[in-house]
Amino acid sequence: MSTPCDAIVIGSGQAAPSLAVRLAEAGLKTVLVEREHLGGTCVNDGCIPTKTLVASARTAHVARRAAEYGVNVGPVTVDMKAVKARKDAVVGKSIDGLDKWIGGTANLRLVWGHARFTGPHAVEVNGETLEAPKIFINVGGRAVLPPWPGIADVPVLDNTSMMAIDTVPEHLVVVGGSYIGLEFAQMYRRFGSRVTVLEHGDRLIAREDRDVSAEVQKILEREGVVFHLSVKEATVAPGAGGGGVRVVVDPSGRRLAVEGSHLLAAVGRRPNTDDLGLDKAGIATDARGYITVDEELKTSVPGVWALGDANGRGAFTHTSYNDYQIVAANLLDGARRRVSDRLSTYALFIDPPLGRVGMSEAEVRARGKPALVATMPMTRVGRARERGETQGFMKVLVDAESERILGASLLCIDGDEIVHLLLTAMAGDLSYKTIERAVHIHPTVSELIPTLLESLAPLDPE
Repeated sequence: MSTPCDAIVIGSGQAAPSLAVRLAEAGLKTVLVEREHLGGTCVNDGCIPTKTLVASARTAHVARRAAEYGVNVGPVTVDMKAVKARKDAVVGKSIDGLDKWIGGTANLRLVWGHARFTGPHAVEVNGETLEAPKIFINVGGRAVLPPWPGIADVPVLDNTSMMAIDTVPEHLVVVGGSYIGLEFAQMYRRFGSRVTVLEHGDRLIAREDRDVSAEVQKILEREGVVFHLSVKEATVAPGAGGGGVRVVVDPSGRRLAVEGSHLLAAVGRRPNTDDLGLDKAGIATDARGYITVDEELKTSVPGVWALGDANGRGAFTHTSYNDYQIVAANLLDGARRRVSDRLSTYALFIDPPLGRVGMSEAEVRARGKPALVATMPMTRVGRARERGETQGFMKVLVDAESERILGASLLCIDGDEIVHLLLTAMAGDLSYKTIERAVHIHPTVSELIPTLLESLAPLDPE
């Protein structure tokens, strides 16, 4: 016995609730299937909870620096149970809002359970077969562990299980010196943990330019985070006395043993596509398990779309939401929006944050075309000096012939917000001179972007 409907949305990550509601409001009988919790990674163990923790960690950090501003606060302590309770409350409100929104939408049914395809347009959930001419997959991804001997014999935390911690680890060992790992490293150092980061590459956040990687490392080292780079292999065992963990590594040709109370794996993620029965539907995936999609996010099966982390076309909440916008506009509004229309933009939410848009310097050099570059240390920015936040720098890259902005790296106070000024100019296909000649408010950090652009000079080829 099957249940017919007009649309099925599998998973309730960032793209799914908006898409399901939009489809239902358009008159389609829609079923949203979720196996664990509403909101996906972002709401439950990604953006919302981690940035809530980051806010608590920054508060502790600023309180410790209070004397620099002429403010006396006394000894600063961190109550992790209260920190976690605050995080849980923020997450709870988000989930409650989703629940009410979905539950209050006509034509939309929420089904709890694990969906598996039984055919191109049919899925089975808890013994019920749902059939629809339109199916949308938004199942997200999960953390993976490094393939180190012994790692299965010790407790290992990831970005999900880390959300349950309500104590300050004595010594947190983070495997992975990229975006997730670095955010947790600084966060828990500020909470009071000793923190050691083990990174496979010869530098942090390898997709960024070397000057960005180096400055990020310096910023975190000033706070006491310890780094070991070029950690290609390691073995893991329980720590002395059976508590904690012991990681024996060989970074840069020298043997080293790191004893930690907790081990956090932040080395990458994989899509949640291996148990969906995609083979029964004929839905193609690549070698890593990501669902193959075209520019409009259509899969190899007509009438089936894949959105969010599972399609390999973006690994961020904002790209997942943009996937929803693309699919909804094309399906319901007669538009022809494409994934390639969007600009690459993201942030590393350490403090100060790194706001990124467009190409890196290495990518600009690889074009082999004339380009301009400008870099400004934050020590030159009055607002940063006033706030005692002068770490980092701003860098922008411009095409020398078209005057179009190619990319920017803003590792600075409010860099995750300021970057949108450049993003908007790029989206509007504006000459950089439009920003350069605009009058900005003083005193702000953004007002130095025109000054930065005034200092553009030819980018030397390597």
